[in-house]
Amino acid sequence: MAGESYLVAGLGNIGPEYAGTRHNMGFMVLDAWAHASNISFETHRYGDVAVLSLKGRNIYLLKPSTYMNLSGNAIRYYLSKLPVTTEQLLVICDDINLPFGTIRMRKSGSDGGHNGLKNIEETIETRDYTRIRLGVGHEFEEGAQIDYVLGTLSEEERAQMPDICERVIQGVKDWIFVGADRAMNVLNTKKG
Repeated sequence: MAGESYLVAGLGNIGPEYAGTRHNMGFMVLDAWAHASNISFETHRYGDVAVLSLKGRNIYLLKPSTYMNLSGNAIRYYLSKLPVTTEQLLVICDDINLPFGTIRMRKSGSDGGHNGLKNIEETIETRDYTRIRLGVGHEFEEGAQIDYVLGTLSEEERAQMPDICERVIQGVKDWIFVGADRAMNVLNTKKG
């Protein structure tokens, strides 16, 4: 419906040492969207925010400044400050359980072992919000998960990022304009 607002949160860790890491896939998508829309992020409480308007709808892009494991604090704050409900919240994050380049949208679900999603669920007290998981693969030895997700993307992976970002951005737009079910049908089956 025209006039509605949406909160799209991309998860990651702040600081130049985390730029380009697998754990910052959510930030990468929002940066690409802001760049393509010729808008800029401004630093506010709990995160960097950019606002874009599409067909009469306000879309708030949020990159939490709370670090990954405390992402829920930023989400809860903006849910209380913006005219949005959890039904108008979408979170974008990395997922080691999916091969690199795989994208999965869900209307609700478990945290799947992702500490950012776990904190969001605990903080806003619901699993019922839309999330898009971006596969980063699991090419690591047992016990090396943290080093892997905080590692930088390979040259081959970086080369795929523009297409991944474009697909995710279109998926978010579909979620807003045609609904989650139709958006999932396209995003979850389309191959990169």
